[in-house]
Amino acid sequence: MADDLSTALVEAARLLAEARDVTLLSHINPDADTLGSALAVGLVLHRRGARVRVSFAEPDVVPESLLSLDVAGLLVRPDEVPDEAELVVVMDTGSLQRLGKLADRVPKAKKGAVVIDHHVSNTRYGTVHVIDDRAEATALVALRVLDEMKAEIDEPVARCLYAGIVTDTRGFRNAGPEVHRIAARLLEAGVDAEGVTRPLMDEHPFGYLKMLSHVLGRAELDRNAAKGLGLVHATVTVDDAQGLRSEEVESVVDIVRSAEEAEVAAVFKELRPQYWSVSLRAVSEVDVRRVAQRLGGGGHRLAAGFTFEGTAERLLAELKEALES
Repeated sequence: MADDLSTALVEAARLLAEARDVTLLSHINPDADTLGSALAVGLVLHRRGARVRVSFAEPDVVPESLLSLDVAGLLVRPDEVPDEAELVVVMDTGSLQRLGKLADRVPKAKKGAVVIDHHVSNTRYGTVHVIDDRAEATALVALRVLDEMKAEIDEPVARCLYAGIVTDTRGFRNAGPEVHRIAARLLEAGVDAEGVTRPLMDEHPFGYLKMLSHVLGRAELDRNAAKGLGLVHATVTVDDAQGLRSEEVESVVDIVRSAEEAEVAAVFKELRPQYWSVSLRAVSEVDVRRVAQRLGGGGHRLAAGFTFEGTAERLLAELKEALES
């Protein structure tokens, strides 16, 4: 396996340049980083004549705010992904579990699986691993692969990458100098910053406000949790999310995390009855990646997640226990 980053970059670029059939996979409940990275690389390969498909396991529909990134119609339903694909590329996905029902496509890939990611918790489940856990977004790592391929970064490709970067850095609040230089490069390629950012971060349907009123009204603060540093948590049930897009549900954690009394914020998102996707955020002191890993997930030190099957009460109890260990 090619695990050294520079070696992996060269090997990944070679495999992608030679590939004639490529399947790019994003994690469940895809965000702009995983899907933007996949679509950017997919578009480059599509233009080079490869057969390209981009997919994710769930939900059943593509987040509406991300649809405009797919300028070449590369997105397909999970049941259209071959059981034994030629070459698989997995974006922004720390473990096979995060691929849901498409996880079995990775070991079956005939020409191997390239994993492009920035999660320090990545379990290295592929054959080539282009993983930079210092990168603020997977889109930045994807750009390095494209540069190694000497690909043209024009506006449609740049837009996909910019979407991933602006969201994963929380509007560049968690971005170092090099990220701003790369953002300038993407803007120079023609990206409309406001046009990309507003649908992703600042626009929601009216129903979102009503959902928030219910969800935030039930939010709870436990000042003694997390070894006395405080935990705030909220629950979004299936009924709460009825009629709303997945991106509305995913954004709730950014509001809950604003509670100044809590070091850790958690949002329990019910995907189906008693099956939860949990988002964790920390301010500075708690490593929520380690907490998520104890519960079967992963992520970054200050932003992580996991899935859980059981009651919300049991979920909260296990989360609090993990925060104490």
